[in-house]
Amino acid sequence: MDTRRVLVADPIAERGIELLKEAEGIEVDVKLGLSEEELISLAPNYEGIIVRSGVKITAPIIEAGSGVLRAIGRAGVGVDNIDIPTATKHGVVVMNTPAGNTISTAEHAFTLMMSLARHIPQAHQSVTDGRFKEGRKAYKGVELYNKTLAILGMGRIGGEFARRAMGFGMRVVAYDPYMAASKAKNMRVELCATVDEAVEQADFITLHMPKTPETTHLINAVRIELMKPGVRIINCARGGLIDEAALLEGLKSGKIAGAALDVFEDEPPSADYELLSREEMVFTPHLGASTEEAQENVGIEIAEAIRDRLLHGAVVNAVNMPNLDENTLKEIGPYLKLAETLGKFAGQAGPTQPDAFRVEYVGAVGDLDTTLVTRSALKGYLETGGTSGSANYLNAPSLAEDRGIRLTESRPAEESDYTDLLTVIVGNDKESIHISGTFFGSQPRIVRIDEHNIDAYPDGNLLIFENNDTPGVVGALGQLLGKAGINIANMSLSRNQVGGQALSILNVDSAISDEVIAEILKVEGIQSAKSVEL
Repeated sequence: MDTRRVLVADPIAERGIELLKEAEGIEVDVKLGLSEEELISLAPNYEGIIVRSGVKITAPIIEAGSGVLRAIGRAGVGVDNIDIPTATKHGVVVMNTPAGNTISTAEHAFTLMMSLARHIPQAHQSVTDGRFKEGRKAYKGVELYNKTLAILGMGRIGGEFARRAMGFGMRVVAYDPYMAASKAKNMRVELCATVDEAVEQADFITLHMPKTPETTHLINAVRIELMKPGVRIINCARGGLIDEAALLEGLKSGKIAGAALDVFEDEPPSADYELLSREEMVFTPHLGASTEEAQENVGIEIAEAIRDRLLHGAVVNAVNMPNLDENTLKEIGPYLKLAETLGKFAGQAGPTQPDAFRVEYVGAVGDLDTTLVTRSALKGYLETGGTSGSANYLNAPSLAEDRGIRLTESRPAEESDYTDLLTVIVGNDKESIHISGTFFGSQPRIVRIDEHNIDAYPDGNLLIFENNDTPGVVGALGQLLGKAGINIANMSLSRNQVGGQALSILNVDSAISDEVIAEILKVEGIQSAKSVEL
């Protein structure tokens, strides 16, 4: 087995490193505190790199490892320190560990909410400063019971927070554009259609969303105006979800009773960071995932993900491609190969300037998640269709979009003679090619090209030609190939009617040059001829 090398560039749990070392076929190097220049020089030596939040994996590092680097793992949730567009362009899977620190982060955020409600840090300070009586008078809190909590983001952490809040008798409303209404109902959460609807009724607000262009400054001056007087806000997710200047003004005006931040727009906050002087605030230094259990969990989780990616091709918790565990990979593996073959065929035999690429699924294959199968077909097409740059499962959709090709997939409700049928359709308003494939047992076959039913082996060098169905055409072609030193291994023929139009696919033992194609087109009765290499 070839050795896969993994670089651990940030500290992770020792058990995670041991898992990698125990895996046959993986060699691990732990090198901490590397500069960008050092990482650039080392990147070509590693198939996998593991980081936490300390090391930034920049575009130059990924580009230096292009062709070798296959996976970047983040032992944690946020991937702000990894250049995902560049990784996608170069076919590098970026994976994180969304489950490993779920409990720790939810518990920390809940602790901050309780600290806000009862002024725990301030009260503690009053005791240690010898201001016991003053503190007892000053720090009157509020109960959580019967208060309304708005959760913005109902993923794993948001869900765990909700369960704890309900245990304290809180009413929970939530905003999450990806949460199904049925799931919200099962969790006894009131789902809101907008952020505004959620925050305007809340006594407490907690954020559990990734930072994206859409979520940056999700809590801003406009939304603060909508909130109830005395609202309290908690952020243990990502710095930048709250406009901290607007938060400061809300505190000064009294609209906001307090806020607790574990994350900041700039970390660490500067000495003149005005929120530090506000007694209504509770701060922690990005401790959401800082428990022994969470660090152990994320270290193990990312080590397993990198190991399975490099040794088995499995993909879990990826942020830039569909997930594909080992069992699913075994199930759809044959379809991936067939789809890529059909795509390559279409790229060589189809129109040169298409604006649409569609994959149709009929039969049992339509019951599977075919996202990666469709990408495999597109990848095959782009690799042979004149696209500059290397196409892969990750960047194929964006490469197609750059060329003005619209990608779709469908599941026509039609009967088929085959248990499974994949059809790739590539074309524009003027011309197109339809090519269908299936399996006979475990063997792939091309079974239809446009209106022609056929049975051909999609392997090696192929000659596809159309001709008038008249005597002597195939014989003349055979003689021509013989003179060119090209041996025919197999032939599949289809015709629409006797004396009509025929289409044939020849499997040949060597590539067919453009010069030979030109001679074939001179044979009387042959209408078109193309060579395809699969």
